[in-house]
Amino acid sequence: MIPQLFVENIDLGDGRSISIETGRLAKQADGAVVVRIGKTVILGTVVSSRKATPGIDFLPLTVDYREKFAAAGRFPGGFFKREARPSDNEVLTMRLVDRVLRPLFPNDYHAEVQVMIQLMSHDDEVMPDALAGLAASAALALSDIPFETLISEARVGRIDGKFIINPSRAQLELSDIDMMIGASKDSIAMVEGEMKEISEAEMVEAIKFAHEHIKVQIAAQERLVAAFGKKEVRTYETEKSDDAIYARVKAAAYDKIYDIAKIGSSKQERTAAFSEVKEEVKASFTEEELAENGDLVGKYFYKVNKEAVRNVTLDLGTRLDGRKTTEIRPIWCEIDYLPSVHGSALFTRGETQALATATLGTSREANQIDSPSQQGEEKFYLHYNFPPFSTGEARPLRGTSRREVGHGNLAQRALKNMIPADCPYTIRVVSEVLESNGSSSMATVCAATLSLMDAGIQMIRPVSGIAMGLITDGDRFAVLSDILGDEDHLGDMDFKVTGTTEGITACQMDIKIDGLKYEIMEAALAQARDGRLHILGILTDTLATPKADVKTYAPKIITRTIPGNFIGALIGPGGKVIQELQKATGTTIVINEVNEQGVIEILGTDPAGIEAVLAKIQSITFKPQMGEAYEVKVIKMLDFGAVVEYLDAPGNEVLLHVSELAWERTENVTDVVNMGDVFMIKYLGLDPKTRKEKVSRKALMARPPREEKKE
Repeated sequence: MIPQLFVENIDLGDGRSISIETGRLAKQADGAVVVRIGKTVILGTVVSSRKATPGIDFLPLTVDYREKFAAAGRFPGGFFKREARPSDNEVLTMRLVDRVLRPLFPNDYHAEVQVMIQLMSHDDEVMPDALAGLAASAALALSDIPFETLISEARVGRIDGKFIINPSRAQLELSDIDMMIGASKDSIAMVEGEMKEISEAEMVEAIKFAHEHIKVQIAAQERLVAAFGKKEVRTYETEKSDDAIYARVKAAAYDKIYDIAKIGSSKQERTAAFSEVKEEVKASFTEEELAENGDLVGKYFYKVNKEAVRNVTLDLGTRLDGRKTTEIRPIWCEIDYLPSVHGSALFTRGETQALATATLGTSREANQIDSPSQQGEEKFYLHYNFPPFSTGEARPLRGTSRREVGHGNLAQRALKNMIPADCPYTIRVVSEVLESNGSSSMATVCAATLSLMDAGIQMIRPVSGIAMGLITDGDRFAVLSDILGDEDHLGDMDFKVTGTTEGITACQMDIKIDGLKYEIMEAALAQARDGRLHILGILTDTLATPKADVKTYAPKIITRTIPGNFIGALIGPGGKVIQELQKATGTTIVINEVNEQGVIEILGTDPAGIEAVLAKIQSITFKPQMGEAYEVKVIKMLDFGAVVEYLDAPGNEVLLHVSELAWERTENVTDVVNMGDVFMIKYLGLDPKTRKEKVSRKALMARPPREEKKE
């Protein structure tokens, strides 16, 4: 018997609707839903262990999002015909969902939780990542796993001033906003996206628009749970606690931590001072007490530390390193730091440092995107590396982390719309984080901007970025500019904003508290604008405008367009012509066929080599025009004429017949011209008798007068 199906619909208000259903698939999971819109089908499941993992004092949550190639009726690319490691786009979707869900589990719930979201059927008109948060939340809502509040996510775009919810990829091409918002019914939890230099007010308006649609999606989840039947929330073993131990730790540590936090010190100094206080607190307990409750002492010390540090900022308006809430750490920059790269820049802000390089190439170096939901290429892309030494740690390297993928993507989105559309280069920027204590992703944006300008990329406008924080106790709040790593961990918000003098280009916001007021968000955005403009001023003091040209050792790229029927001649049989030309000129030549035209990219460091390629292209595509005069050179002598070569198109030859050498009768060709002679000829088109090209020397010469016949 087919199980009963429970379905709820969500009207998007524009003729589209989303359905969420449960009851038929994956019934052994703790919660499972199917989300549909158009031909897109997403399966969301959640399972949680019944017991906490021993020794774990955090939530071991895993969010996994995968797109199946079969969903789009395609085979996986490459030799191995099976989906393997997740793509960057899949990783970014995992992060979007994880960041909204993670704060919504009880603080003392430490059982392993695995959320799995799979694209089972794809529709080109639907971007599936916008539905992943809805699927995850609905699956959790139907389970017995403890979860504080329902959420959902939505993408918002704007075309011609009108907001669109969950736009298609084609619509996004026309949109000046691409933002993903995650929220509960009452508050915003996450914002991430890119914009084409919009204002702070427009950004808040877009967030509010998305929030209203999210409320509708949450109401549909509530109806589905009511129809299906709410499961009783499972009981779980809560963390042990002891109010007496907490009181002892607070009495022994709070004032000392408060005093350390208010004096302003470096990361190393205060870490050592806090560690010393912690050791003093532990020394106030007996060995027997520590053996039994040492974990509580450590946990309560962290809690007291957090409370004291936050209160210093709320009470005094000062921060751990002594700055005021709006103050930005000292910044210094340097360009052209690396002698052999195409562009480089070093950006240091306080104890955060990023070294960025820019590398220029042809379309052959474009980043290829091949996933079930998207195919294409990127001609500008940015990679971010975060080695352990940047925080003074030693840990194993296990490939590119999700965090590195996410931070690199944020910086890439911040910059990409400032690369001119007519830029001929494929550009790869790599950011190496060398020190980190607060927002290395925003340091990456600044370093990358300078490296691009140093490389001679004519950016529309330079971009800077800043990370904002928030500390609030419900009644009071403080917005912090340019947050430290500790302020990120101890604060209530991490809000990164990038932009130019004209507006915001990207943002990423994570809220760690419920009920963030829009007034606070607006205050944070206004303060962020002041901060990023201050940083932008330092960037432009270092390098006011992009360098006029690429470096002497960097490749120059020249593009030419030729008729499509000449592509074969340029390539030659088996690629012989183009291969020999590249070898002889020291260039790289890439040919792309676009709209029956050949778009040729010539990349090289030697101007003479590039000119030689251009001359060859001109030669191959040269077509003399009827009635026009051209300079030629004799390259071969024949009994019945001379073979001449067009000087403007080397390699293009034509026969100059003896009858066209001069008006006088010519017995021998050598009586008029010889090897190597240079002169002008006129192009007469095709000879109607021979159907061959006809040129004439005498046609450019004055015709001698006819002699009168003698009687």
